[in-house]
Amino acid sequence: MAIPFVPPIEPEYGEAVAVSPMIRRIVARNPSKYTYLGTGTYIVGRGDVAVVDPGPALDSHRDALAAALAGERVRAILVTHCHSDHSPLAAWLRAETGAPTYAWGPHATIDGDDDPDPEPEPDPASSDPSPSDPGAAQPASVSDDAEEFKESTDLEFDPAVRVVDGEWIEGPGWRFEAVFTPGHTSNHMSYALAEERALFSGDHIMGWSTTVVSPPDGDMRAYCASVRKLQARDDAVLLPTHGGPVRDPQPFLAAYLDHRLAREAAILDLVRRGVGSISEIVAVLYADVRVELHRAAGRSVQSHLRKLVDDGLVAVAGGGPAKRLASYIA
Repeated sequence: MAIPFVPPIEPEYGEAVAVSPMIRRIVARNPSKYTYLGTGTYIVGRGDVAVVDPGPALDSHRDALAAALAGERVRAILVTHCHSDHSPLAAWLRAETGAPTYAWGPHATIDGDDDPDPEPEPDPASSDPSPSDPGAAQPASVSDDAEEFKESTDLEFDPAVRVVDGEWIEGPGWRFEAVFTPGHTSNHMSYALAEERALFSGDHIMGWSTTVVSPPDGDMRAYCASVRKLQARDDAVLLPTHGGPVRDPQPFLAAYLDHRLAREAAILDLVRRGVGSISEIVAVLYADVRVELHRAAGRSVQSHLRKLVDDGLVAVAGGGPAKRLASYIA
């Protein structure tokens, strides 16, 4: 099943654009082959508002957010996860407004990272590119400023309030349910606005493409479970941080999950046929994808292999845990 990606949002950079009666969105001018047309920061409510994913540390985005919030009272700052295109402006916004920040927690420190990587990775907000993904179209041009946000983690971020799955965050005229959706990162939290049955899905579900699940913090088993978790809900619309609204969530989620399962089956088939390294697998599965995206693709392939090893369907040649530079056998 092809994923029914939504059309480009055609952002009006620096402008607060109404998405619904209660929700406005400001898109940061940080387009890239990894962040699509930019990071979308959401403002919920009027007068007393909540802000979802304040965004990257760009002066232009900070100024646009300040202008949009003039005359408003920020009551809550919700952060889905702490990649550098999502959380850095939370510290500034909290200092300016006194509003608490909410999230699952800071970036996790995970022991047992795999082989050292001599090159910077693409932003985990990037796509898991596929030749069949029509949403994988990229902006025509990318500024140098945008490129600096490719992959980094906001290690300084630590929320004032750590929320757990099912907890409610309330303000005048709005209520959010915290919906824990690990997988893209181990601390990824989505937020469901009860008044509009709208789920702010961060990078868990994106409107324009699939999401990289990059080990060791990203986990494919957790990711698939989090997709199934959303399938069991009745949200009317998904509002990702990258890309436009997904207004028919159930077919979209089904296609998203099918894509992951088909990718896993294809990887298992290749390993069974003797294609044993991540680079070789990527060369086959992503032959029609631009080479500069192969590195990001390799991270998702590695995450699938870690899951297949845990399932007992694949093993590391010579034994040991799944690693990026290992050879795999079935």
